[in-house]
Amino acid sequence: MNRYETVFILTPVLSDEQMKEAVAKFKKILTDNGAEIVNEETWGLKKMAYAIQKKSTGFYCLLEFKAEPTIIKTLETGYRRDEKVIRHMTVKLDKYAAQYAEKRRNKFANKEA
Repeated sequence: MNRYETVFILTPVLSDEQMKEAVAKFKKILTDNGAEIVNEETWGLKKMAYAIQKKSTGFYCLLEFKAEPTIIKTLETGYRRDEKVIRHMTVKLDKYAAQYAEKRRNKFANKEA
């Protein structure tokens, strides 16, 4: 199993409940296909560097997971079919990126506590 990180931007016109439903939908796609979700972060409504589809803000979400490479195609097809998703990017984490993600998660957990 490889480690992956996916970030997607949802349209800013969604309510909080609709945003959570969209995130749950993508988590379900992953778990139904045998992926193990390691971390989930919702960064909230952020201003984008440039307008996409005439929108200058969007809800940013990050999912870190362990999965087989074949799941990525299914996940990205789900992103493309969903009108709520403005942009998405999925990357495979090498050992250094995985260590950095772990450090970032621990730092984030310490701030909350």
